[in-house]
Amino acid sequence: LGGNNAMVVTPNADLDMATRAILFGAVGTAGQRCTSLRRVIVHESVKDALLEKVLKAYGNLRIGNPLTTGNLVGPLIDKGAFEMFSAAIERAKAQGGKVLTGGKRVHEDTAPDAYYVQPCIIDMPDQTEVVKDETFAPVLYVLTYSEDLVEAINIHNDVPQGLSSCIFSRDMLEVERFLSASGSDCGMANVNIGPNGAEIGGAFGGEKETGGDRESGSDAWKQYTRRTTNTINYSTELPLAQGVNFG
Repeated sequence: LGGNNAMVVTPNADLDMATRAILFGAVGTAGQRCTSLRRVIVHESVKDALLEKVLKAYGNLRIGNPLTTGNLVGPLIDKGAFEMFSAAIERAKAQGGKVLTGGKRVHEDTAPDAYYVQPCIIDMPDQTEVVKDETFAPVLYVLTYSEDLVEAINIHNDVPQGLSSCIFSRDMLEVERFLSASGSDCGMANVNIGPNGAEIGGAFGGEKETGGDRESGSDAWKQYTRRTTNTINYSTELPLAQGVNFG
């Protein structure tokens, strides 16, 4: 199962809003949520402006005990999660990625048994093998598209997972395309809001390796019912199918 959730940022996006959504989606819960943001697919014309905002926001992150007011990023769940985090970064670098920020362990002296890390952003030349694998940690891959939304959607859909997705755009044609049958192939598609947090009250679930069922929302009751078909003839005649005639 799992989710390799992406955000498409078009030239028509509100970059301030996208930045807030990226920050919350990628580093909230230290990236350890099935709907955490894993990939940003941004048009080349707004990439530099977006990254400037996102890197500034990452620079202000407070990492530490999540019970302490003001800390946004808590620890990874265990040593194994930290090793997976570190291995993914090394794989990404080997596949041409450039680490823009983060990737190191912190607070080792004061919390030797906890695994606090700096959330990492990696600029990738394309969607390589490591990007297609879900790393359950705060690693965010940045991918670039240069043509139209179709190119971005093709990149978006070219992963085995299909849980949540989102697009940031103020162009309704782009939005409608992303939500259509030829758009996002995920179970959940959001507009101008991140991939996590907006699904409460809706049918939750994914496609492809993420599975094909839904829970909660309007589909919740269906999981607990056995549906039958009942046909009642209230007439004094017996309707017959396929033109059968006993006369």
